[in-house]
Amino acid sequence: MKKYVQTTAAVSNFSSLPLYQRFSIPDLLYVGYGLLIVGLVLVSYVLGAFNLLPHDPQQINMELLMAPPGTAGHLLGTDFMGRDIQSRLILGIQAYFLPGLLAIFIALSGGIVLGVLAGYRRGYTETVITYFTNLVDSFPRLVLILLVIAAFKPDIYYIMMVMGVTGIPAVANAIAGKIRVLAQKNFIEAAIALGLRTRVIILKHILWYNCRALLIIQATLGMGEAILLETSLSYLGFGVQEPTPSWGNMVQSGANYFMQGNFWPSTAPALAILFTILGFNLLGDGLNNILEGKRSR
Repeated sequence: MKKYVQTTAAVSNFSSLPLYQRFSIPDLLYVGYGLLIVGLVLVSYVLGAFNLLPHDPQQINMELLMAPPGTAGHLLGTDFMGRDIQSRLILGIQAYFLPGLLAIFIALSGGIVLGVLAGYRRGYTETVITYFTNLVDSFPRLVLILLVIAAFKPDIYYIMMVMGVTGIPAVANAIAGKIRVLAQKNFIEAAIALGLRTRVIILKHILWYNCRALLIIQATLGMGEAILLETSLSYLGFGVQEPTPSWGNMVQSGANYFMQGNFWPSTAPALAILFTILGFNLLGDGLNNILEGKRSR
């Protein structure tokens, strides 16, 4: 008769190391920069939500058209309508923050449910879910977004819902693959033989102990992708519309004056997009290295 020894999960020896021994210097820099960006985004969102801004982002000042950075009271200058760029940058975070969280929630929740069903149940359930995820993956995301815009209106929440749905297959396939690996190690069989409840096996031993790093990296990359998608569509005129500020439509409106030497109206939001997306990507990379033991060299 086989004897099973109960363990917390099929976790590598790396996870037993103290946290300070799990990361290298690059990982620490990645996570530090990423957390700094996340902190700035959160603080800026709160400032915009409670209208704690240096100036009214919609106020037009005809006497300060295209004022350069460093102008008294306007740290980043003003745009072609005399509106304060710093205030519009801060308020522009609202264009992607909550919609991006919605897309991440849809992708992760849907991916977790389908991934667990496909990997844990197997058989007919796995076949149906595989066909469904392949079907969703076969539709180009941009085409679906343009169809939604044509059917409804350029609403960023509709767009992010499409992004979340189209992100489900990647999460589902990753979780299902992780469960198949655990099954090959007799982990699930041992857990069932020990009398553990299915809920405990799935939520604690599979998702928490073995999939948390995967979900973290998907969430951080998903937010970076949401920012890129929102700003790109707003730049093209399909996302957030003027006069509501978005980093994308700020770049588009400022680009008309770039060749005249007035580079700051488009450069400031473009740099904000670059450094913010980079921060979320590096945060996910660093946390994945720390949690999974894939150290940067």
